Amino acid sequence: MNEILFFSFVVLCLVVVLLAFKLGKLYLFAAIAMFTVLMNIFVLKQFDLFGYAVTGGNVLYGALFLITDLLSEHYSKKDALQAVRIGFFTSVFFVLALQFLLAFTPNDYDFAHSSMQTLFSLSPRILMASMLSYLIVQHIDVYIFDALKRRFSNKLWLRNLGSTLLSQALDTLLFTTLGLLTVASLGLAGVVPPEAFIEVLVITYVIKIVVALIDTPFMYLSYKIKK
Repeated sequence: MNEILFFSFVVLCLVVVLLAFKLGKLYLFAAIAMFTVLMNIFVLKQFDLFGYAVTGGNVLYGALFLITDLLSEHYSKKDALQAVRIGFFTSVFFVLALQFLLAFTPNDYDFAHSSMQTLFSLSPRILMASMLSYLIVQHIDVYIFDALKRRFSNKLWLRNLGSTLLSQALDTLLFTTLGLLTVASLGLAGVVPPEAFIEVLVITYVIKIVVALIDTPFMYLSYKIKK
């Protein structure tokens, strides 16, 4: 059942991105802001997929690459970089606003504080790793896509898949190492022990590859619906 829901959710997110593209560039900017906020929430949800543990944020994060690729392909590299920065700003403000909200002393009528405290009291290490990897990797993705577009102007699939798979590999390595890996010698406690590091890397990256493969036809569809 999880597998059916996963692929359905992938298609839903990519359809929403394509709809935003049809409505115009500003809607793509709005979509990247919306997806980055939801990603910070959905990453807290964990479930099994084909027998392996994954998080709910992978699909939304994969969809962000389709947004920046559409902006690079149909508008400009400058627009794609602007979208990355919009997503980063939105994500930072969302996290900071939540911390202020949690700092308020709840009254007798509050029923949600303890649940929100559990969900959104984020580890500083995970937060910093997430923000850093997002900012670095999304910029790299835009530059790789632009370089491949100039070098292989007639191969849309190559620049879409090439930029996404290379940057997603770096993102997986960065976030897992900086945010999740347990490093006893440095006194860093994490959720991924050293012996499971490679397995987590491979599983996470495979999920991202699947999303990237599914989003490639949507790049071609964008030319069908382009104004």
